[in-house]
Amino acid sequence: METDMRLGIPIWQGIIAHYRPFLPVSDQTPIITLHEGNTPLLRARRLERLLNDAVEVYLKFEGANPTGSFKDRGMTVAISKAVEQGLQVGICASTGNTSASAAAYCAVAGMRCAIVVPVGKIAAGKLSQALAHGARVCAIQGSFDDALRIVRDLAAQLPVALLNSLNPDRLEGQKTCAFEICDVLGDAPDFHILPVGNAGNITAHWKGYREYLAAGRITRSPVIVGVQAAGAAPLVRGEPVTHPETIATAIRIGNPARWHDALRVRDESGGTFVAVSDDEIVAAYRLLAQREGLFVEPASAASVAGLIRLAQTGYFQQAAQRRPLPAERAKPVVVCVLTGHGLKDPQTALQTFPLPEPLPPTVDAVRRAIEQALA
Repeated sequence: METDMRLGIPIWQGIIAHYRPFLPVSDQTPIITLHEGNTPLLRARRLERLLNDAVEVYLKFEGANPTGSFKDRGMTVAISKAVEQGLQVGICASTGNTSASAAAYCAVAGMRCAIVVPVGKIAAGKLSQALAHGARVCAIQGSFDDALRIVRDLAAQLPVALLNSLNPDRLEGQKTCAFEICDVLGDAPDFHILPVGNAGNITAHWKGYREYLAAGRITRSPVIVGVQAAGAAPLVRGEPVTHPETIATAIRIGNPARWHDALRVRDESGGTFVAVSDDEIVAAYRLLAQREGLFVEPASAASVAGLIRLAQTGYFQQAAQRRPLPAERAKPVVVCVLTGHGLKDPQTALQTFPLPEPLPPTVDAVRRAIEQALA
């Protein structure tokens, strides 16, 4: 690891450099990185107070990754392995974040990138990223599930790297989020809550916890809670959703590719799936921005909406009775993963928060407006 010559401290160089022994790379693997990972794990004290201090809450802000989402963790490994295999084209289906990350990492690697998205179902910020990085974007008149079916067929026919979470190298990179959480806390949390769309991330995080447990880095694994939007909740309903709809575009998926893996994670961890309404997601979106200073995309807010829903029902206390807390913990430790930055979806912010009214360019006019706002 490189060292800052002035301060004598290590410089973060990405997840492969930091967690190399846990990843499927060798000396022959060209490392394609944007120095992803090492994202903040923040104590949410104001949120805790809203929950009557019943739980200790931490927020893992994955929006701090280079392209603004957790996808960068998986993409550095997937693209590095694709280059090692001599592949020159990457392809993926996307609701937005995968396309932005794939396009950026393909650009760094000198690869071409093709992306299939459902027309009108991708947030502007994410689409603009993919276009800016030079990807060929194909917008189809269908759903994400249709897009994924198409790219799977194309990947079987052409010499391309499939960059969706069906690619096991993606999960290898994404599991490092769990590593980082444990490294900061000193052990695993009691509960790990995250939004679930295609179910790759929930599978990857559980893999990370299990590997750290096997390596003796932690003493036990957490209970995993997956949160879906009510209009796109196939895992909660137990059946595919033909026309998924939700404000949280990143999890607007009706038939997750890793459905069975997600069920396995739920069962092995003793966890659950929960569906939250768009109103609950927006309320959590506001709360995170105005109480915790974190601007996230709606899908990220779903994890906090799920936390609030479960806390109100006494879920964490009931679960702690079935699975006692470590002796050093007075109350359950909960980590919510915030998967993407709010700048990914600026339109939702503009629709959620009131826009300023034009004022005369005078001190008095501005003063009155400020006093009214602060009253």
